[in-house]
Amino acid sequence: MKFDLRKKPALLAITAAVIVLPAAAFIVGTVSGTDPVPQVSTSAAAATPPAIPALVVEPEPPGPLVHTVEIENGDNLMEVLVKAGAERADAYTAIQSLKGVYDPRRDLRVGDELQITLGPATDISRVAETPDYKLSSLRLPVTYDREVEVERADGDDFVAREIELPLTTELVRVSGAIDSSLFVNGRDAGIPISVLIELIRIYSFDVDFQRDIWSGDAFEIMFERQRNEDDAVVNNGDIHYAKLTLRGTGLPFYRFETSKGTIDYFNEKGESVRKALMKTPLDGARLSSRFGNRKHPILGYTRLHAGVDFAAPTGTPIYAAGDGTVEVASNKGGYGKYIRIRHNGTYSTAYAHLNGYARGVGSGKRVRQGQVIGYVGTTGSSTGPHLHYEIHRDGKQINPLGLKLPSGEKLKGDRLATFQSLRESVDARYASLAPPALSATADKSLTD
Repeated sequence: MKFDLRKKPALLAITAAVIVLPAAAFIVGTVSGTDPVPQVSTSAAAATPPAIPALVVEPEPPGPLVHTVEIENGDNLMEVLVKAGAERADAYTAIQSLKGVYDPRRDLRVGDELQITLGPATDISRVAETPDYKLSSLRLPVTYDREVEVERADGDDFVAREIELPLTTELVRVSGAIDSSLFVNGRDAGIPISVLIELIRIYSFDVDFQRDIWSGDAFEIMFERQRNEDDAVVNNGDIHYAKLTLRGTGLPFYRFETSKGTIDYFNEKGESVRKALMKTPLDGARLSSRFGNRKHPILGYTRLHAGVDFAAPTGTPIYAAGDGTVEVASNKGGYGKYIRIRHNGTYSTAYAHLNGYARGVGSGKRVRQGQVIGYVGTTGSSTGPHLHYEIHRDGKQINPLGLKLPSGEKLKGDRLATFQSLRESVDARYASLAPPALSATADKSLTD
């Protein structure tokens, strides 16, 4: 069948549209550089969603492992590092790097916290399922204001260096009344134990703590305290000012440098409080027996009691009455555990019936005035815990309570004027400080 297009104009128009329009669209698309859009049925489009490009996520490289280890009794640095994951060869090299900076045998103490960091040994360009780790760094505490850091250098070497820790120093004021003892009431008011021991040492040259302290007496003190970057108390330091008021009479003492360049404490007149020997070598004790003839409680006959006895609980610390050298630290018959200290060519002191000796105290050792040398006990010929205390002058026992103790340095001239200026500034600083808000029982940091 043939169609005459001239006789059917409508059919001609339709035919033209069918042929010409797609051709034109093809030409336009070719010229413009774009492909004609194919016509897809609605049902086909619904069946095939458009493809989404895949996202490639790079794996995270392994991070370091940080261990905090607290040193326990019997630990040594090598085994601590190995147990934390360090290779023994690395641990050895790290310890060798400490020479001249830190001695693990001397400086490593029970309770120290070490920070051990292990770094990934695996190439970070590829991530293993279980990466290997090697010792990267180590931090060891030395004192409250210093620590040692060991870091891996090039290759397998390690470098050790000492770091000074940033601290903030503040002055703390504490005061209170005495109704029990200076030690008990001072502790309850917020004075740290270490500061209390120093306070007792300072006043032991002038105060008999058994007989001179009465209920209703009072104390004042201003001392240093250091805090770290976390605002935690890390050290309680020097006493700058102290005052005991005994039966209405004040005894203020001030910290000042002597003419020899050492630090001592002076009264208001610029007179050193340091005496040759302490009156009482322990705190809070009761005088139970004086010097002189008495009937011995065990032997039953009368003989010279060549010292004074201070009754105190077992374990009470005993202080060296002065600087000197330990001549004897051993058992001595009826004296039980016994210490004798030679202070100079004239004086020696003896301490008997001890429960035990302080660490490091032995024959030939030097001790400082106020240093703990032993502890009250009841060894030897003793009926109960007490300290038998003797003072020997030129080898002969004398009455400790009757000894006239020489005074220390007396400031004069320009040094006295400098001291008086310092005293005024210390008094003003003490008055400007507020007492602590918490007592020692409420804030443990005050007594550490």
